Amino acid sequence: MNVPENLHYTTNHEWVSVEGDIATVGITDHAQEELTDVVFVELPEVGRSVSKGEAIAVVESVKAASDIYTPLTGEIVEGNAAAEGDPSLVNTDPHGAGWIFKLRVADPSELEGLMDAAAYRALIS
Repeated sequence: MNVPENLHYTTNHEWVSVEGDIATVGITDHAQEELTDVVFVELPEVGRSVSKGEAIAVVESVKAASDIYTPLTGEIVEGNAAAEGDPSLVNTDPHGAGWIFKLRVADPSELEGLMDAAAYRALIS
């Protein structure tokens, strides 16, 4: 199971990478394994203001549909059109090309409430 050290994690199995005031969010390797073959990605609307914990996107697999929750408060600045067009990217590269959305972070202190890699590994083991 791939749990990159440089990311933050939620109990809902989203990962977060922050550069400056932009956070990139996707689902973890563990989450995509549980879902199996992802066949559809519904992206959040660019420009939308979102609150931490809000369901703002959907990933559907042959097995189930799963809401994606924003781990941070902010404004959606980009959805991953490549993953929308080729949902299998979420399975093949969940921590890279398979990201779901990017947002401008409103409150950087919210990062402190997320898990590091060790805590996430403990959650899923």
